[in-house]
Amino acid sequence: MLATLNVTFPFFALVACGYLAVRRGVVPHGAVAGICRYVLYFGLSAMLFRFGAATPLARLLDPKLLALYAGCGTLLTLATIHLSRNARIGIEDAAFGALVTAFPNSGFMGIPLILALLGEQAVGGAVLALTVDVVLTSSLCLAIAHARHEPGEGGRASLLGAFAKALRGAAANPLPWAALGGVLVSASGLPLPVIVSKTVNMLSDSATPVALFALGGILARNALHQRPPAHRLDVWPVVLVKLVVHPLLILGVAQAAKALGVEFDAQILLALILVAALPGASNVSMMAENYSVDSGRIATITLLSTSLSFVTFAAAVWLLGVAPAG
Repeated sequence: MLATLNVTFPFFALVACGYLAVRRGVVPHGAVAGICRYVLYFGLSAMLFRFGAATPLARLLDPKLLALYAGCGTLLTLATIHLSRNARIGIEDAAFGALVTAFPNSGFMGIPLILALLGEQAVGGAVLALTVDVVLTSSLCLAIAHARHEPGEGGRASLLGAFAKALRGAAANPLPWAALGGVLVSASGLPLPVIVSKTVNMLSDSATPVALFALGGILARNALHQRPPAHRLDVWPVVLVKLVVHPLLILGVAQAAKALGVEFDAQILLALILVAALPGASNVSMMAENYSVDSGRIATITLLSTSLSFVTFAAAVWLLGVAPAG
């Protein structure tokens, strides 16, 4: 357990540094958006391009693992929407609560943590999870939230239109494209010029610390600007589902599939389980601000799940018997 904490603690410490820096005003909260753009378009994109170049396309887009992760995510999303609706939580709030439940922070936290724990050969698992969540999970939840007022045929048309709009937004995310670009460069067999390779490596090396610091800044900014949710029962069950039920669901379905003779890449499967054990993605609360939903609830779920995951994620790593990569 101590070996696990030696790996995971610095990651959460960097998140705490970013949180305190913004909360105390050392870094203006207005600067957080710029830091996030750097991480998204430069740091993490370079990292994914770098590791995509070392990952065969067949391993990155394994149909069995895609079906496993996407199926579990869809089931978790629909179940969370159904079970969380009450007098306080309408369909929009339920949809965004489901999104923060099924969409782990695979970009800012998952990729660096998987790299540290399992090595480069498993980073494809985090990329696979990110691709499914950006393309499928977020599109499904946004479509359900957007089409809430249109019953019957109009509702179905609105749902399809919202899903198409969400897919267009997903296509604008640079991270999956960066990974795919790396894979295609690798498949071409053409080496990158040294000056390009060194530039990519420098940007890639900056991704982990800046991404984690930025995540802390996002959490602090949300805490400063969002009102707290009205009821604890609208928050804590979602937090527990995110941190406990999500990874257990993937593990359970994978074990059932193995019993039926389905074989999975062990390292990528392990990466998917660990990614599912991460807290909810920080960008969901920002997405919620564009809809008439309780964004304070989403921000609180993200903050609590991130704080608790320091313990729960380390426990998951320990229980799964993961030996940190050398």
